[in-house]
Amino acid sequence: MTKIFDTHSHYMPPQVAQNTTFFKVNWSDIDRQLAVMDQNGIEKSLLLYPTSDAHLNMGGWGNLSRIYNDAIAEVVKKYPSRFIGAGILPVDDPDAILDELKRFSDLDLKVVSLASSYSGRYLDEGIFFSVYEFCSEKKIPIHVHPQIMNPIGEDRVQDPLLTPVLEYVFDVSIAIGKMMMSGVFTKFSDVKFIFAHYGGVLPFVKERFDNTYTMLRKRNFVKDLGKQPSEYFQNLYFDVSGSKSAASLLCALELTDAKHILWGSDYPANQNVADSIAAIRNATLSATQVTEIFQNNFSEIISQ
Repeated sequence: MTKIFDTHSHYMPPQVAQNTTFFKVNWSDIDRQLAVMDQNGIEKSLLLYPTSDAHLNMGGWGNLSRIYNDAIAEVVKKYPSRFIGAGILPVDDPDAILDELKRFSDLDLKVVSLASSYSGRYLDEGIFFSVYEFCSEKKIPIHVHPQIMNPIGEDRVQDPLLTPVLEYVFDVSIAIGKMMMSGVFTKFSDVKFIFAHYGGVLPFVKERFDNTYTMLRKRNFVKDLGKQPSEYFQNLYFDVSGSKSAASLLCALELTDAKHILWGSDYPANQNVADSIAAIRNATLSATQVTEIFQNNFSEIISQ
C-alpha cells in the first residue's frame, strides 16, 4: 500500500486560536488530528498556518510569528515521525524577516508558510525577495495558502459563502499571475513554490492565458515573458487541498504533470479526508502517478 503524506493540514496552537474570530473550535486538538491520520493511513502531515486575524489581536506579525512558530516546533518535537512544521514570518517588519527565518533551523521548521497576499500586497513585491533568496540558498520550499483577510474582491463583495468559496482561491490565482508577470519565477527558478487548491482557477484558465498572451504580444500590449504563461505554470507545485473531484485532478494534470501535484487534506477545514484520498485512488492514473502524488513528491520536496 502506498504511503500517504499530507501536504496541506492545519493545527492552530491554543494561544493563537483564542485570539482569532474563527479558529477557536476544533483547530487545536492534536490528538484528534493524529486519530484522523491513523484512520486514513496518513503517515506524516505538514502543518500550515491557515491565515487568520490573530496578528490584529497579538500586537502584529512579529509577536504572532514567534509564538506560533515556537508552538508548532513543540508539536514537531513531540511527534517527529508524524508532523513537519511550516513557519510564518513577520511580514509587517521587513527588517525582522531574516531574523525569524534564521530561527527555522533551530526550531526544525522545514517549510515557509506564506499567504497569497497581505493587506492587498502580493508576493511579487520586493519585501518578499529576501525570503526567496534565503529559501533558494537553504533549499526550503514555500507553501502559499489563500489569504482570508481582505482577499481580492472582498472590497466589492462580502459574503459568508462567496468570500471563502471564490475570493480565497482567486487570491491564490492572482498571486501566481503577479509573480509570473514580475519575473519572480524566473529570478528564483530554483525555489519550490507549492500553491494550495490547485492554484485556484489556474487549471481552468491555462489555455486562456496562452491565447490572450499570444494575441496581446502581436500588438505589443503586454511585455515579453520569454515563453508562454503555461510553461511557467507547469514548473510550479500544487496541492489538492482536500478536493474530492477526479475531474479537477485531471484538469490540473493538463496544467502540469503528476510530479508537481501533492495530496493534501485541508484538515480540519475538510473533515471528509477519506473521500479526498479515494479521489486519487479512483482517478485514471498510473500506479506511478498515484505514488508520486501521495508520497514521492512530498518526500522529495519537503522531507529534506
